[in-house]
Amino acid sequence: MRYGFVFLLTLVLSFSLGAGNTWAAIATPAEGEAFPVMTLAAPEKAAEREYLGLTGKGPFKISQVKSDLVIVEIFSMYCPYCQKEAPNMNELYRLIDKNADIRDRVKIIGIGAGNTAFEVDVFRKEYGIEFPLIPDEQFSVHKAVGEVRTPYFFVIRVNRDGSNKIVYSKVGSIQDPARFLEMVIEKAGLKREESR
Repeated sequence: MRYGFVFLLTLVLSFSLGAGNTWAAIATPAEGEAFPVMTLAAPEKAAEREYLGLTGKGPFKISQVKSDLVIVEIFSMYCPYCQKEAPNMNELYRLIDKNADIRDRVKIIGIGAGNTAFEVDVFRKEYGIEFPLIPDEQFSVHKAVGEVRTPYFFVIRVNRDGSNKIVYSKVGSIQDPARFLEMVIEKAGLKREESR
């Protein structure tokens, strides 16, 4: 009888703890959903704030970026896959920057999961990153997007009313920067808007 009670109690506690963990887990936002509203630290460099169309040095939200599309890379300076992806991201940035039709419509930011401002700066210098990198020292953003593996990419369509929609959500390499850019522009409907 006593062992039966202990077994039952253990079973109930295990179920309760398991259920608690299930409810606490945050799902990764999928394509078609909204990117979570969160506050990000503004880049220190004036040129990076200008690139994003931000005024002032205070924190900002994705909806404040002056762009139709924001490509967000969740990375970590310690992630070997992120290090390997850096040349692809640099090429993607250059492809966007040299195309006058999309330069002001597509922006890139990197968010360093668990990385301090110092660590993000080390990564920037080591890999010659030209787009803004934002530290996420407390894993706030990382937790809000479901504690994704790195590198993880979100492409967010920012609407004029401040709302947004994810048009791409995926872990792993973008592989071919030119094809990736063409694909996300198509998914976001930017080509259709240009042809009007």
